Amino acid sequence: MRKYLPKLYLFLIFAFFYLPIIYVIIFSFNDSRSLTNFTGFSFEWYEKMFDNRTMMESIYYSVIIAVLATLVSTIIGTITAIGLSKSRKVVKEFVNQMNNLSMLNPEIVTAIGLMLFFVSLNIETGFMTLLLAHIIFCIPYVILSIMPKLRQLDDNLAEAALDLGCTPWQALYKVIIPQIKPGIFTGALTAFTMSFDDFVISYFVTGPGINNISTYVYSSVRRINPSINALSTIIVLGITIILILANVLPLIAQKRRSKTKRVIE
Repeated sequence: MRKYLPKLYLFLIFAFFYLPIIYVIIFSFNDSRSLTNFTGFSFEWYEKMFDNRTMMESIYYSVIIAVLATLVSTIIGTITAIGLSKSRKVVKEFVNQMNNLSMLNPEIVTAIGLMLFFVSLNIETGFMTLLLAHIIFCIPYVILSIMPKLRQLDDNLAEAALDLGCTPWQALYKVIIPQIKPGIFTGALTAFTMSFDDFVISYFVTGPGINNISTYVYSSVRRINPSINALSTIIVLGITIILILANVLPLIAQKRRSKTKRVIE
């Protein structure tokens, strides 16, 4: 009996995480508003979701802010991480501690701080404040993802590239960046996920008429809206496809490289 306990424990953990998601997916196809009684199969709530202008706007703002925040935070985070790798130990440790502090700090504190910062500067809350806030809290995750890859690099690579005729910029994007590409990709994916999923910071820094998915769902929880189930199902499907592509495409590229290598040999 004891040898089955770890498997049972693992099954219960997976059930705890995934049964609510499966429940939401099933009732997104329910032909009634009930969230407890499945009365029949229907695409009604998907049609109403696409007809709901406010919901479509929240999806648009979520995607565009997540994409822009990911691009900007990845660029800034990559440059900062590379700069830190070449900095003095005291500077590196200080910036790393500050970087870790921003991630360990409760989101509600960060949200209130950003809100007061924008108010003190008389900046009207809206799309730009929401975007700036997402960029600010995404940058530390990018830096944290890239730093381990930079520690694995040979310190002499950049110097060797310069000795062979590369300019500093050429050494950066031809030698260093290709070596840390997995860390950059991981940081960008983390930044996109954090931005797309964020609620607390978004709630405090957004303005009238600017809602992402999390703030829209929060404003709709007081009334039964099965269209949210349809929205959640599409998000789960999209994330699943992205994860599959992120894991399958590198394997396909690796197999192609190994075949090419065998042909050359």
